[in-house]
Order: sequence, then C-alpha cells, then structure tokens
Amino acid sequence: MPVIAPMPAARSARIPNQREGADEALAAGTTVDHLTETYRAHYRSLLGLAALLLDDTASCEDVVQEAFIRVHSARKRVRDPEKTLAYLRQTVVNLSRSALRRRILGLKLLSKPMPDMASAEEGAYDQLERDALIKAMKGLQRRQREVLVLRYFADMTEAQVAETLGVSLGSVKAYGSRGIAALRVAMEEPA
Repeated sequence: MPVIAPMPAARSARIPNQREGADEALAAGTTVDHLTETYRAHYRSLLGLAALLLDDTASCEDVVQEAFIRVHSARKRVRDPEKTLAYLRQTVVNLSRSALRRRILGLKLLSKPMPDMASAEEGAYDQLERDALIKAMKGLQRRQREVLVLRYFADMTEAQVAETLGVSLGSVKAYGSRGIAALRVAMEEPA
C-alpha cells in the first residue's frame, strides 16, 4: 500500500452548507470557495481512493490533483454544490482507469521483442551493394585485388600481406592505396 502524503493544512474541515441560496448556487455552479473547502476536507480520502486503484503514491497524487483541476475548470457545470464530491470521486476513478490503460499499453509495446533479422528490404539492399562491390573488385588489377582482399577481408596486417604475396611493404601500401581509389571511382559510377 503506498504511503499517503500529508494533507495540506486545513483551516476548517467543515464544508459550507449550500442549501441557503440554492437558487444562486444552481445558477453559478460550484464556487471556488466550496471547491477549496472540499479539497481541504476530502483530499486524503480521494488520495486513498486513488491508492486502491493505482499502485504508487506519485500516480495517486497526480490523479487527485488532476481531478481537482478538471472539476475546477468545469465548476460551472456542477450545478448542485452537494454533488461536487461525487463528481470528484468519479473523476478520480476515471483518471485512474486512464492511467492504468496507458501503463498496460506501454507494457504491451515494450514487451514486443525486436526482430532479430534485418528486414527484406535491407537484405536486398545489402545484396545489391555486395554485388556492386564484387563487380568493382573484379575490375581491379590482379595485385590490387589481392592486396585488398588479404588486407580487409582476411584482416591481415600490411606486413603479413607483403610476406604472403612475396612483395615489399611499400608495394603493398601502393597497391592498396591505388586499389581503394579505383574502388571508390567504380562504386560512385551509376550502374
């Protein structure tokens, strides 16, 4: 059960009797003074009502505050001041339901696992890029292609590539540099 926050300081727990001048009250709706007194007298009970419907204090306080704000905004429509508390209770219940609905929807959205695979479009695009790269690699000189394949696809160092191909380290750097430049040009050309 959530801890209930202390009630704001109250001057009087008495709600004014609005029976006198009922005609004025029906014409004007619930007064701000009546709503203020209702707030002071029933804040904790409305908080308790929200606590029975929700599970955390912060949400309960938010719901009760929002209920008072909404009733304050619609006080002209609450023609009978005696029904203000009932209107507030119903508003607290409705706002609590809405809060729970939002939570449930959020949990449903969060619980859906993300797909493990790329979409079909991404796969097709990747395949097109691979095909274009393979075509561009086939257009390179044999030594440039060998250096790039060993260096970037076999993940060898320049020294290992030089040893494997039986060429100098400077030659590996030159073939690699020229090969990348040629690939760049070939990949930028429209197909």
